[in-house]
Amino acid sequence: MSQSQWTGVIVGGLLPALIFGLGGFFQKTCAQSGISIGPYLVCAGMGATLAGLAFWLFLPGRTISLTSGACAMLIGVFWILAMGLVSMALTRYSTPLSRLAPLYNMNTLLVVLLSLWLYSEWKNVQVLPLLIGALLIVIGGALVANS
Repeated sequence: MSQSQWTGVIVGGLLPALIFGLGGFFQKTCAQSGISIGPYLVCAGMGATLAGLAFWLFLPGRTISLTSGACAMLIGVFWILAMGLVSMALTRYSTPLSRLAPLYNMNTLLVVLLSLWLYSEWKNVQVLPLLIGALLIVIGGALVANS
C-alpha cells in the first residue's frame, strides 16, 4: 500500500472510528439525561450542519450537483433514521450501548458487499482476506448479541 493510501486509511478509517466511538458515548449520555428522540435528532442534525459548514468553508472544493446533493441528503436520512433507532433502543428498551455499538457497526458488511459488487472493487482488493474479515465481524456480532 502506498503512503497516500495509508494516509487515506488513517484519515478515512481510524479517525472516523474514534470519532464514531465518541459519538456513541455522547449518544448514551443524551439518552441518560432525558432527551426525547425527536429533539435529539434535531440537535444532532444541527451539529452535523455546523460541522459540514466548517468542512465547506475550510477545505478546497465547493462543487455540488443535483445527483451528489441528493445522495448526500439520502446519507443524512439514513444516518438519522439509524441513530433514531439506536436512541430508541437506549431509552425505551434500556439496551446497553456496549451491546448495540458492535451490532450496528456490522453495517460494514453491507458496505463491503455493495462496494465489491456495484463499484467492482473486487478488482482492486484482496477478496479472500476481506471475506475472512467479514466472517470474523459476523462471529463477533453473534458473540456480542449473546453477551
